[in-house]
Amino acid sequence: MRRSLRPRRPVPGRVAAALAALLLGATAAAQDFPLERPRVLDPTGRDTELPPGLARPDLLAPETPPEQLVTPLAILDRVVVPGTRVSLEWRPGGGISNAEIPSPVVVTRGALPGPVLCLIGGVHGDEINGVEIVRRVAHAVDPSRLSGTVIGVPIVNVFGYSRGTRYLPDRRDLNRSFPGSRHGSIAARIANAFFTDIVRHCDMLVDFHTGSFDRSNLPQVRADLTDERVIEFSRGFGATVVLHSPGAKGMLRTAATQIGIPAVTFEVGAPLRLEPAEIAQAVAAIDRLMLKLGMLPAPDADTVHVLANATPSVEPAPIFLDSRWIRANSAGLLISEVELGQRVIAGQRLGRVIDPVTNTERYILAPVAGRVIGMAQNQAVLPGYAAYNLGTETSEQRAVEEAASAPATPAPEDAEDPEARPEAADYD
Repeated sequence: MRRSLRPRRPVPGRVAAALAALLLGATAAAQDFPLERPRVLDPTGRDTELPPGLARPDLLAPETPPEQLVTPLAILDRVVVPGTRVSLEWRPGGGISNAEIPSPVVVTRGALPGPVLCLIGGVHGDEINGVEIVRRVAHAVDPSRLSGTVIGVPIVNVFGYSRGTRYLPDRRDLNRSFPGSRHGSIAARIANAFFTDIVRHCDMLVDFHTGSFDRSNLPQVRADLTDERVIEFSRGFGATVVLHSPGAKGMLRTAATQIGIPAVTFEVGAPLRLEPAEIAQAVAAIDRLMLKLGMLPAPDADTVHVLANATPSVEPAPIFLDSRWIRANSAGLLISEVELGQRVIAGQRLGRVIDPVTNTERYILAPVAGRVIGMAQNQAVLPGYAAYNLGTETSEQRAVEEAASAPATPAPEDAEDPEARPEAADYD
């Protein structure tokens, strides 16, 4: 089923009023956004005080126009009313994570109607830049000025995060396991639970990652440019690199897109470290995205930006048609001579590999002109190690045309994880 990026239709006033009446006797989640105890009109027209913990639903405010009515959001056995933010907990269930810490889920339900944007981090437990990006955005948005809903999950893979590792305890990659299965492996069951409990609430989704195995990625959006909804979605990130990548089977963004939820991967920096500049750039890009989607008010002389790095203009983003990993052909110590984001010409030296035994050097050269959008940290390498990822700049139109004629499944040389191990899917 395909979805539009347009906000869902508001619920009619009678339905909203009836739902609010049910809420008067319901237990709500604890809220972390300061609120006064409000009074609203119940369905009979009487002035009624809400129970503690429930924010005033704008949908019942007498002065609210019918087209602006917003219903509460039911998620994780809780009810989040408009104009509030709540902190919830998610567990896979089924005894999978009884001994583990729960995944935090921060839900900000705006006072005005709009789309549901999901921000996901920590699918790989060692990629902590995304954890901080999601945490920062999720707790910075003002629900009273938000049109729509932001669902932020900073840490999905709590198993890997608590141990500083990429994978789950069974060495499976959670980001090759979506949408999962209730009767499959541990990874498949966790993926299925997360997909059912969280992802199906989303209208669009951003999944944050970093480079893998001591590699760093320039902040970049990876999107399937054969899908018109994803193309439209990817235009909203401002001056951020956009790279066509169809995505592999089992990726969160691939599975979400297949059920009509436009989704992209946002790569930011390197694993196992927090990089302030890269984090700030990604936070600013998400702010621009929300402005483009109409979720935040347009900035003007009387408007204060919701996020510190907001910008009033959306600059066109360069789109990289394709990328290719340049690999070391000898063993030794890799020492780079270029920086992440640098533009290079064909034949330029990217780095050298020094054999510490024979004291000989071999150079890694750029086969084509492009921009360094990913690179390995200085380290010991073996022949075949993916050292530099070069992106080739092009126009959006040509990128879309080339994407349409490219294979649906990326070749190993073009895979998002250059050292990914193929594993059989374990879905029943």
